[in-house]
Amino acid sequence: CLAITEEIGQCIDVPAIVMTYYNIVFRYGIEAFVARMAKAGIRGALLPDLPPQEAHDYVAAMKRAGLAPIFTFAPTTPENRMRFIASKAKGFIYCVARKGVTGHKTRFSNEIFSYLAKCRAWTSLPLAVGFGLKEAEDLELLKGRVEVAVVGTKLIELIEEQGLKGVQGFLQEFCRLAAVKKE
Repeated sequence: CLAITEEIGQCIDVPAIVMTYYNIVFRYGIEAFVARMAKAGIRGALLPDLPPQEAHDYVAAMKRAGLAPIFTFAPTTPENRMRFIASKAKGFIYCVARKGVTGHKTRFSNEIFSYLAKCRAWTSLPLAVGFGLKEAEDLELLKGRVEVAVVGTKLIELIEEQGLKGVQGFLQEFCRLAAVKKE
C-alpha cells in the first residue's frame, strides 16, 4: 500500500492517508512503517482492525512522526465508546456510513444524518465519511455535514481498470465538484 500511495502522490497533489490492516504494520515494524509513511508525505493512517485501547505503541510512534492516527466510529458504536475513541484519534474521525460490507453503494437517508449528528457531538475533530461513496453526487448529500469524503473501493476499481491515470482524472473531477481546499 505504501508503494502505490507514494506513486499516486507523484501524480496528484492531494493529502493522502493509508488504510491498511494492523498486521501489515506490525510485521513491517511499527517504527519503520511510520517512518516510511512520513518520508512519503503521507499524513496519517487508519488501521480499522486496531482497537484504540490496544494502540499505545502505534499512537506514540505516529505522534513522534507528526502523523495522525485515525480511528473509526460506526453506526453501532455506543456514545461512551465514541468519547474514548475520540480521545485517542488525531486528524479526523472516520465515520463508517452504514452496516455491511464495503464496495456497495450507500443510500443516504435521515438515519445516516442523525448518526453523523451524534458523531459530531462526541468529537471536535473533522468527520470523514466512507463506505460506499462512489459518485461525485454523494458529496452533495454530505456537504455541510462532514469535512472529508472517503472513496476507497472506487479508487481500487479505477486502478485495476485504468491505472493511475484513471485515478488522477477521477480525483481531479471529484475535488472540483466538491470544491475541496487542500490543507
